[in-house]
Amino acid sequence: MPADTAERRRIFRALHESGCFVIPNPWDAGSARYLQHLGFKALATTSSGCAWSMGLPDNAVGLEAMLAHLGAIVAATALPVNADFENGYADEPSGVAANVARAVETGVAGLSIEDSTGRSDHPLYDLPQAVERIKAARQAIDRSNSGVLLTARAECFLVGHPDPLNESLRRLQAYAAAGADCLYAPGVKTPEQIAAVVKAVAPKPVNVLTVVSDMPVATFAGLGVRRISVGGALARAAWGEFMRVAKEIAEEGRFTGFARAAPFAEINGFFAGEAKKRS
Repeated sequence: MPADTAERRRIFRALHESGCFVIPNPWDAGSARYLQHLGFKALATTSSGCAWSMGLPDNAVGLEAMLAHLGAIVAATALPVNADFENGYADEPSGVAANVARAVETGVAGLSIEDSTGRSDHPLYDLPQAVERIKAARQAIDRSNSGVLLTARAECFLVGHPDPLNESLRRLQAYAAAGADCLYAPGVKTPEQIAAVVKAVAPKPVNVLTVVSDMPVATFAGLGVRRISVGGALARAAWGEFMRVAKEIAEEGRFTGFARAAPFAEINGFFAGEAKKRS
């Protein structure tokens, strides 16, 4: 294992020991390098942002393509990278273990495993199977002796569970006991929900997803949140502006949207400087 990979993994674990940090989600090498330039301490991939960049919907990127994407993001930055590894690309624990082992080989510093099945008729794995999947991921990481940080996700809010908070708490506690290092229930929004998650799995760290929120980092920190991610929101912001300008041209024959575009010199100058530093 290259020394810089081991160091990134050490740094990533240290970030989860105290304080609160934002881990933004790039979708390609360029966005990863710019986020590093802004001073963020770690990055996380986004399955949706990755998929859209390939002309696919979320959850449609196969294992091989996702492993290649993880390797590209890791190679693009000197920061620790957490992998959005969806549901581990397998239902059975043995398959999750095998795929997690391959994800570790890409050089990521952490990875997350969801309990969503992707099936509308049965959207969540039954808890006993979900727990075994987390145990399998834990064992695969431990066998690798890599120190990769394991995040377990309870997808209850996102799949429309009738009692999403209580079911998330039940699942996250079980995942923590199964060996997850960090716990994550995307969809919790209110301070009361966030505080309940933090309390339920303490002292283990909690990741919170925020997209449109008037709560600053300090408020999340005060609630005990360790890590704040934004999922596919940065990719959606980029797509939103692209779509607005392209629609204006197609539908109105006008080009005023380009007035908001970043200057060519600023973008090109940034990447020229990055290329020089890397060479």
